[in-house]
Amino acid sequence: MTGTGTPPPLGPRPFLWSLAPPFPRSFKTRLLYSLLFPGLIICGLFCFCLITVLLKIRITLRRKKQSVSAYRNKESQMVIAFFHPYCNAGGGGERVLWCALRALQKKYHEATYVVYTGDEDVTGEQILEDAFRRFNIKLVHPVKFVFLRKRYLVEASLYPHFTLLGQSLGSIFLGCEALWKCVPDVYIDSMGYAFTLPLFKYLGACKVGCYVHYPTISTDMLSVVRNQNAAFNNAAFITRNLVLSRVKLLYYYLFALFYGWVGSCSDVVMVNSSWTLNHILSLWKVQSCCSIVYPPCDVKTFLDIPLHEKQTASEAVVVSVGQFRPEKNHPLQIRAFAKLLEKMGTEHPPSLKLILIGGCRNRDDEHRVNQLQKLCEELGVQEQVEFQINIPFEEFKDYLSGATIGLHTMWNEHFGIGVVECMAAGTVILAHNSGGPKLDIVVPYEGNITGFLAESEEDYADTMAHILCMSPEKRLQIRKNARQSVSRFSDQEFEVTFLSSVEKLFMFSNKTYD
Repeated sequence: MTGTGTPPPLGPRPFLWSLAPPFPRSFKTRLLYSLLFPGLIICGLFCFCLITVLLKIRITLRRKKQSVSAYRNKESQMVIAFFHPYCNAGGGGERVLWCALRALQKKYHEATYVVYTGDEDVTGEQILEDAFRRFNIKLVHPVKFVFLRKRYLVEASLYPHFTLLGQSLGSIFLGCEALWKCVPDVYIDSMGYAFTLPLFKYLGACKVGCYVHYPTISTDMLSVVRNQNAAFNNAAFITRNLVLSRVKLLYYYLFALFYGWVGSCSDVVMVNSSWTLNHILSLWKVQSCCSIVYPPCDVKTFLDIPLHEKQTASEAVVVSVGQFRPEKNHPLQIRAFAKLLEKMGTEHPPSLKLILIGGCRNRDDEHRVNQLQKLCEELGVQEQVEFQINIPFEEFKDYLSGATIGLHTMWNEHFGIGVVECMAAGTVILAHNSGGPKLDIVVPYEGNITGFLAESEEDYADTMAHILCMSPEKRLQIRKNARQSVSRFSDQEFEVTFLSSVEKLFMFSNKTYD
């Protein structure tokens, strides 16, 4: 049909179409419109339903919060909760948890204290006993434990690929379980699960804070992928492939964007070192509510160790303190120690010993220890290397009191409680030239040297040999300098700065806590 007459009517419109403005006359535009508009309506309905469900959940949780339950003796009583799924792991992060609880209980003694944990294989009493045995910390008031069944969702072994994303999504589900079981008034993430913060803030209507030991992702990690450098979190087959490297870099950038958003939901942010502060400020943009709170180190207990010259160079003990995690880089310690034995053996047969002290959290850590033992056998140093796992505090203290060198090899360690403890105990510290040890700990004190830093296997071996060849008087002076410098990392200093930082979380509540 030709001509410019009026086109035939299009017929009756479906219901959804009737909500839209009149269609344009172009066939292609009408087709696009007919596909796009119903999709927008469906998306709108989905969002409406989702918001409705979330509001109902929030109302239910608010009622649970206001009710008298197993975690609240009376309606006006404040509930302060810590999210720490591995509270029985025995590492530096766990020491922060128990010291933080002890500090809060002293000031807000009427509040109820809750710890969300996934340690279902032990009782609450056993967890507290282990805290006293390992850290010499005894709480002044009871703590209630909420045992979580889905901790496996945050295990790295569950996500062989896209581990950061998998663990973060897993933490959201674990946080949902925690929130449903107990709705607190104040929520503090003390283990680095930032993706739980918006959950407790917007659904649980809680005041939220966090203590960041180590950013989940950092600009250093982005740099490693961008430069195609192999590392424990950047496999060699990815570094050799430009396309895979670019895909991983995009993934990291997107993850960093979401990580920055969830972190910015926190009302109070505490970080453990200058290194961590720089990364968190860069990613979270929380300049107004972020502060450095150095982790508590039991320096007073270690300062009681008599400061006298220890074994001769050929009989010295080198001690390492740190959980058996991949980033601690224990293989570097063993290889550097093997090189040291070669260097010292050229002059006289040494009877040096390396003692690796640390905690094992799970089967992955136990497997890691087995691999380290095999490495010792390959290098022929199995007779000179000891592994001391999950040992009591007093035994740990005895090992430090007899050591000459304290060894630390983690690249970009966020802080380094073990480094501080070694310095307080009177060892000559040799730490990695990065992160917290470089910026905050192994720094000159009143212009005097407090320890040594190294990076490569050869550096570590040479520096250990240098320390052992020093005169006893010079070693003693370095140890004295180190001891004087660590008072700023004491439990007392932590309590003051921690309470000052979290005070904002308690300012606007009418709950009973004091």
